[in-house]
Amino acid sequence: MKAESKSSMGAFERYLSVWVALCILLGVGLGIGFPGLFAAIAALEYANVNLVVAVLIWVMIYPMMVNVDFGSLKNVGKKPKGLCITLVVNWLVKPFTMAALGILFFEHIFAGLVEPQAASEYIAGMILLGVAPCTAMVFVWSQLVRGDANYTLVQVSINDIIMVFAFAPIAALLLGVTDIIVPWSTLLLSVVLYVVVPLTAGYLTRSLLAADDSAERLAALTRSVKPFSIFGLLATVVLLFGFQAQTIVGQPLVILLIAIPLLIQSYGIFFLAFGWAYFWRVPFSVAAPAALIGTSNFFELAVAVAISLFGLNSGAALATVVGVLVEVPVMLSLVAFANRMRGSFTGEPTAGASLQE
Repeated sequence: MKAESKSSMGAFERYLSVWVALCILLGVGLGIGFPGLFAAIAALEYANVNLVVAVLIWVMIYPMMVNVDFGSLKNVGKKPKGLCITLVVNWLVKPFTMAALGILFFEHIFAGLVEPQAASEYIAGMILLGVAPCTAMVFVWSQLVRGDANYTLVQVSINDIIMVFAFAPIAALLLGVTDIIVPWSTLLLSVVLYVVVPLTAGYLTRSLLAADDSAERLAALTRSVKPFSIFGLLATVVLLFGFQAQTIVGQPLVILLIAIPLLIQSYGIFFLAFGWAYFWRVPFSVAAPAALIGTSNFFELAVAVAISLFGLNSGAALATVVGVLVEVPVMLSLVAFANRMRGSFTGEPTAGASLQE
């Protein structure tokens, strides 16, 4: 399994931070040099949903959704501890600590540095990040720590199902707490577009291929569409930073202010989940992915909803974009830390015992 995981790790995954950094620089450069182009792209929207961003996000998410195996749900009870950590952190802790940090910093600590309206939008963007647990990049982080691939699939499958029903209500609750008017129709539309539709498409794809009992065909499809997912991610990063280029260059302090609570949230959530797993004697191959899933964000969904609710040039959209900027180096640093701690965990299962406690 380890050899297969390593061989499937392409140049994109190994040098993820490099590609994303280059796309950030490219996006900012293009946004400064060709503002009219990005204004034209921003105008291509329907019902507050930007069509170009929507297409790129679908291209990015669909290959990941094909990997979601609903049949794996039958294995939920075989390792309840790791799943318990993931679900508690993702849905009962993370959204609320993110909202609390946003309010603490932007309504109190940074109150004199930003306008109240902008502060509210930054908080909203942070909340959307906190309510969107990681889906697409989970498999990359799990590979990097040589986690249990099958169990990661279980965690992702259940997370996605819960997200269909829980994302909009929790986001609306927390956005309402911060006195932001929530257009429910737009929020629900975003969940349908960016979760339900690609998840359904992935399920139908798996079902069609499973009808022939062809694991090889599914693996071949995954390999063939993976480059499109990579393109979707990089193109989305370029667009998002292009849209926000003027703000990023003109207000670098704002980027730093948003990054501070996001960094505290990311490292805090990781060490909470990782420490919990350690003291609960969860095997490393389950503990590390569980902590990383709880730490990472489904930033594609958060960005899309922020754009739909508040607009491409809003503070909320900027906060979610800063989330992209912060997430990659943070996650890579946590992957390195987790790998160094591997020897501290006991009860690590041997190969072939992936779904047995």
